[in-house]
Amino acid sequence: MSVPRMSDVLVPGTYPGRVVVLARTPVGELLGGVALTGRSRRSRERVLVPDDGALVVAPAAPGPGSGRAPGGALTARDPLRHYTAAVSDEAWTVFGNGDHVETVAKRLATDTDPRLALDGLEYEPDPPIFTPRITAVVERSTGHAWLGAARHAEGLRSGSDVTVTTLGELGPGEGVVLSTYEPGVAATEPFPVAARRHRDVVTRAGGAITLLDELWSALRGPHRVAAATFVPRDGVLGPVRLEDAD
Repeated sequence: MSVPRMSDVLVPGTYPGRVVVLARTPVGELLGGVALTGRSRRSRERVLVPDDGALVVAPAAPGPGSGRAPGGALTARDPLRHYTAAVSDEAWTVFGNGDHVETVAKRLATDTDPRLALDGLEYEPDPPIFTPRITAVVERSTGHAWLGAARHAEGLRSGSDVTVTTLGELGPGEGVVLSTYEPGVAATEPFPVAARRHRDVVTRAGGAITLLDELWSALRGPHRVAAATFVPRDGVLGPVRLEDAD
């Protein structure tokens, strides 16, 4: 069975929502990435910026009540659109699509097992979509990785169903993609379909810059907003692409 490329999964012009990526280069280096897409004006007016060693989703056009204070700290914000997307300490790197990234990082800092640190999260309170909260965790010393997704239950249940995956070893040229909405679903759908699992992909990326090129190209279309890639075992700072700067 052939494994798809990233552009086969994140079909250009469709709407995957927010995305996390893990991939391994031909020489064995583990790479990570995050990406934003948006359908509404407010969702598109965002940027990814470094902030005190973290990677933050911030308003694209600072203004009264929604900008950045002196020193770079965020002032008033919409927590569903503006959040820490990636953070790293001495032991762990965590990245995802919301404020839960910091929650998971704090749990890990107290020696919580990563599978437990990813449990007990809730989907986003944005009815009727109920966007999943997705997360990747990497142990910096070993490169071991876990993926988590908290989704609205199917049917009439209002609870959050949480899936935690201990990711198997990625070989050279192998990667995984996890998005908040089902990859390939047309952006004209009234409400996106929540993704149910991560997708395996193949990659030719030899480093963070070329992985960003692959991810950026796969997201091309009117909904593309921003993307960043990095080496999780080294932290979360690396190349960033913004639609307005393309």
